[in-house]
Amino acid sequence: MTAPRPTTNEPVDPDIDLRSPAQWQEAWRGQGPVVAVVAVGGAIGATARYAASLLWPVESPGFPWTTLLVNVTGCAVIGVFMVLISEVWTAHRLVRPFFGTGVLGGFTTFSTYTVEIERLVNAGEARTALAYLTATLFAALGSVGLAVALTRRVLAWRHR
Repeated sequence: MTAPRPTTNEPVDPDIDLRSPAQWQEAWRGQGPVVAVVAVGGAIGATARYAASLLWPVESPGFPWTTLLVNVTGCAVIGVFMVLISEVWTAHRLVRPFFGTGVLGGFTTFSTYTVEIERLVNAGEARTALAYLTATLFAALGSVGLAVALTRRVLAWRHR
């Protein structure tokens, strides 16, 4: 037996009624700062990504080196960041949403990656699209793993 699905008038969490101004304010006090820092961080990251695309433009339908480099770099920074805030520092509760979700989420651009793959395919460059798809996947995953391993190794070396 499954629980009945809530209607539009019933809250998903039975302990919270967002129609109540007091409960709405309480929910916003808890999540409002998180939403704000993610938005600010996202604006910073997206601006940095856009700047990279202006500094290193790629001719269409050429290989999208700039997006590949941005995504691989962003993934490496995510690897370093996660080790530092998970294993080294006790970070403020807004650091991860600001930098991890906001800045790095805005900087890395897997939506542009998919659009560029589609553009390459539509331009008759299916082999280039496949190479880009594969290279990005392995390079991004590899950069996270390598950054995590190197960060841990550097930290272990410093603590000898």
